[in-house]
Amino acid sequence: MTLTLETLEKLIGFNSVSARSNLDIIAFIEDFLQTRGFRLTRIPDASGQKAGLFAEIGPSEGGVLLSGHTDVVPTEGQNWTKDPFRLSREEDRVYGRGTTDMKGYLAAMLTVADAAASRDLKEPLKLVFSYDEEIGCVGIQHMLPALKPLLGAPRMCLVGEPTEMQVAVGHKGKAAIRARCFGQNGHSALAPMFVNALHLATDFVAVLRHIQAEYAQNGSQDAAYSIPYTTLHVGKLSGGMALNIVPDSAEVVFEYRHLAADDPEDIMDRIARAAEAIARKYRPDFAEADIVLDRYNAYPGLDVSQDARIAGIAQRLAENQSITKVAFGTEAGFFSNLGIETVVCGPGSMAGQGHKPDEYIALDQLDACDRMLMRTLDELSQ
Repeated sequence: MTLTLETLEKLIGFNSVSARSNLDIIAFIEDFLQTRGFRLTRIPDASGQKAGLFAEIGPSEGGVLLSGHTDVVPTEGQNWTKDPFRLSREEDRVYGRGTTDMKGYLAAMLTVADAAASRDLKEPLKLVFSYDEEIGCVGIQHMLPALKPLLGAPRMCLVGEPTEMQVAVGHKGKAAIRARCFGQNGHSALAPMFVNALHLATDFVAVLRHIQAEYAQNGSQDAAYSIPYTTLHVGKLSGGMALNIVPDSAEVVFEYRHLAADDPEDIMDRIARAAEAIARKYRPDFAEADIVLDRYNAYPGLDVSQDARIAGIAQRLAENQSITKVAFGTEAGFFSNLGIETVVCGPGSMAGQGHKPDEYIALDQLDACDRMLMRTLDELSQ
């Protein structure tokens, strides 16, 4: 693992928190791959401050796609005892922001890329490095128009989010929604004469809780998940300027995470009908009363049969017969929706280390990932 650890040390040194530019880490990866003969395509975002990267080596047909994101979550507010952007080692662990999520996998990708440069490949090795995954898989969505014609038709894709090297065949899809509630301003001494926007908002929250309870009791179930049903969650409620002013606006920010069996458009339609019913109740007193929904981000889930060909191949490559589904979202659904057989399999534990202070990855996990990717390369060379 010498090269993997050396590369991981460099990757951890880049402060690629999602709120910052990732151009420095992308430039490092580009230089690493260019010197090894990879064909590269940088995919910048509209601001010019972020970029993704597509790289390939070998013939153009078929092959295997490896995918990972370059951004990490913030460290502010966390009690780190080590420098989060300097790799440190204690016994059988290495510490640093992103070691598990997911620069450990990126380092393994670059190690197998180094080995691929000296192989006589019969099929290509293809690599995708994205950005802004940690804020809702935003970067890959911006990359897709340019990425689609570059990908070709790889026979499989391994997304290296941390699964403890188990083969993950599913995760829920997600949508993030902003509900803007509109009422009337007025003096609080005369509050009953006006429509309080916070009343619309709290009525709406109550309905969301009711919908959640119905999904829990009567909705689709998948026992492979720790929460086996579609969930709705309210994360923010805000509104009002002062205690003595009836607020004319309020905002509810919420999400749903849905099983594959539950159509996200059906969920959204149900929420929209509930919002309209609440607003209608207030309109006799204020005709402009309204709840306006803005689904400002969404990503697809992943749902692969555990008996699918790709699952068996990934188990063999990982030398791990465990099949799982993960609670967190990934970019895998985007590749699956392009018709590429995709699973998630990578080193580290999201529940154990991901997004936590003193984030670390065990060396045996990195070693297992290196060996999986080298076995993948062996198959491309046969």
